[in-house]
Amino acid sequence: MRITRAELTKTIYTPGQYEPFGLPEIAVVGRSNAGKSSLINRICNNSKLARVSSEPGKTRSVNFFTINQAFMLVDLPGYGFARRSAAERRQWAELIEGYFAKTEALKHLLLLCDIRHDASEGDLQMVQWLQYYQIPYTLVATKADKVAKSKRPMRVAALARQVQAEGRLAFSATESLGKEALLEALESTLDKKDIKNFKEPVTRS
Repeated sequence: MRITRAELTKTIYTPGQYEPFGLPEIAVVGRSNAGKSSLINRICNNSKLARVSSEPGKTRSVNFFTINQAFMLVDLPGYGFARRSAAERRQWAELIEGYFAKTEALKHLLLLCDIRHDASEGDLQMVQWLQYYQIPYTLVATKADKVAKSKRPMRVAALARQVQAEGRLAFSATESLGKEALLEALESTLDKKDIKNFKEPVTRS
């Protein structure tokens, strides 16, 4: 799959604002500094599509991007921001779990974990939610360029065991490592008719 169209369609701040779009959804989630925005921008070939926050945990909304007019890429707010108040963390939990409980279009989720570190408490809590709501997910071990090539398989395998993920891959937004594999993984979660119904715009010379 090649992403040629990507646009921010809607941003919600409470579960009650969510309404179905009539398209399948694929979500992205991870710690505040796991590299969600960088991943989204890299696979969509648009460095300004998802805003990279200067302060981890600052963004507390769910952003919906329409991709190729075929599916929604759902950017869930990052977790693990220790400096946030208990009320803010509770609001985050209500927003995320409210979305999981309400959506019927979510086909798959990408769980982002920094390849250099073991899974966090927040990662393990997310896994519990995914298992409870029966949401299939793939581990994406981000910032793979920060680890020696020879050590990447071992680190990815260790993280996969910790978050109980069957699907896994290493990714680096800086070097585009794993980009094609990730796009293939996204395509495999969608119905073939969704891909076929999208027609790339004709470029006129």
